[in-house]
Amino acid sequence: PPKGPPSKPPSGPPSGPPKGPSSKPPSGPPSGPPGRPPSGPPSDPPADLQEEEPAPEMESPDETSPIEPEQSDTLPVEGEPEPEESEKDKTIVSEKPSEIESEPAPEESEAVPEKAVIEESPAEEPEASEPTEAEVPQEGTIPSEAEAAEAEPKEATEEDAPIDAEREMEIARLTAEIERLRGSLVGAAEVIEEIEETPMPPVVLDNIVVPPHIVADFARMGRQLSRESLVKGTMGAISMLHPDEPGLMISTRHSTTLSRLDERGIVGGRLGGNPPRGSIGDWKVHEVLLASVALVTGGPAACIHMQGPYTTAASCEKDLILVQPIDVLGKEQIGKVVIVDPDDDAQEEFLRQVAEALQQGGMRCVVVRGHGAYAVGANLDQAMANAAMLEHSMQVLLLARQANLKI
Repeated sequence: PPKGPPSKPPSGPPSGPPKGPSSKPPSGPPSGPPGRPPSGPPSDPPADLQEEEPAPEMESPDETSPIEPEQSDTLPVEGEPEPEESEKDKTIVSEKPSEIESEPAPEESEAVPEKAVIEESPAEEPEASEPTEAEVPQEGTIPSEAEAAEAEPKEATEEDAPIDAEREMEIARLTAEIERLRGSLVGAAEVIEEIEETPMPPVVLDNIVVPPHIVADFARMGRQLSRESLVKGTMGAISMLHPDEPGLMISTRHSTTLSRLDERGIVGGRLGGNPPRGSIGDWKVHEVLLASVALVTGGPAACIHMQGPYTTAASCEKDLILVQPIDVLGKEQIGKVVIVDPDDDAQEEFLRQVAEALQQGGMRCVVVRGHGAYAVGANLDQAMANAAMLEHSMQVLLLARQANLKI
C-alpha cells in the first residue's frame, strides 16, 4: 500500500481500469458513470467480509465532490511492487462486479432528491390550488344555498302568518278604540255645549223681562272671557241693549263672577235714568258706549269690559295716548286705539273723552289707562272678537319691545 498521499493532485482521470484491486474498500462513489452490469450473478462474499464491510452511505452530490482526490490515493505508485494477490484479493475481485452494481446506488440516491424536488413542487401546487378547491365546493353549494334561501321565505311566511294575524287584530282593536274615543269626544263636545248653553229661566225685573236666550248668551260669554284670560274672578262686565226694547239696557251685576254667571247676576235699567240697584260701578260708561254704537248700527249694541294683562300693561306707559298694533290682523281688525285717563272728579268730561276716543278708534275699542279696555260691537260675539283681537295685538307689541326689535 502507498505510504502517504501523492505530492500533487492527479492531472486527470486514469486512462484505464486499475491493474489490480485495491486492498481497501471504496470510500465513495466513482467519479464517472458505471459500466455495464455483469453477465452473471456475483459470487457470495465471505461472511467475514460482509460483517466487516460497512454499507455504502447515501451521500448527497455536494458531499461526493471533495472525495474525488481520495480515489487517486488508491492508484498504484510507479516503482512500487504490486502486492501479491491473495485469496482475499481474489474474493474482492469477485466482489467487484457486485460493487459495480451497488455503486450506481449513489446516482440513484442523487436522482431521488431530484424526484423528491419534483414531487415537492406538485405538493406546493395544491397549496395554491387550495382556494380553487375550496371555491369548487362553494360553487357546488350555491344551488343548496339558493334552495335554502327559497325555503327560508317559506318558513318565514309560515312563521309570520300568526304574527301578521296578531298585528291585524291589534290594528283592528286600536281602530275600534279610536272610533270609540272619537265618539266619546263628540259626546263630550255635545255635553259641553249643553253645559255652556244651559237653558236659563227668564229674568224678571222692574217692568223689564229679560228673555232666557239673552241670559244664556250672557252666561256663555262670561265663561268664554274667563277661558281667554280676559277676566279673572269678579273683574270685568258685559252689557247690551235689549233686543226688543232699544231704550232698555241689560248688564251684569256688580262683583259677579263671569265664569259662573247665571240669571241671578243680571240687572237692567233704562238709558238716561239712574243706575239700578246692584249695578256695576261703570254703568254710565257702558251707557255712553252703547248709545254711540246704537247710533251707528241703528239699534243693536253690545259692550264688554275686559282687563287683559297685556292691554292693561301697554296702557300703563306714561304719556302714551295711542296704542297701535304692529301685527297685520291687528292693524286690519282693530287699528289704532286711543287711551283715556280716568277722572273720578270730572265724570262728565271723562265720559265725553270716552265717546270721542271710541269714534277716533274706529268704533271698536277704547282703553282706559290702567283699567283695561272696552270693546264694542253690534252683538256680544262681535264685541268679544274685538276684545280678543286687541289683547292678542298688545301681547305681540310687548313681546317685540321686550326683544328690542326695530319696529
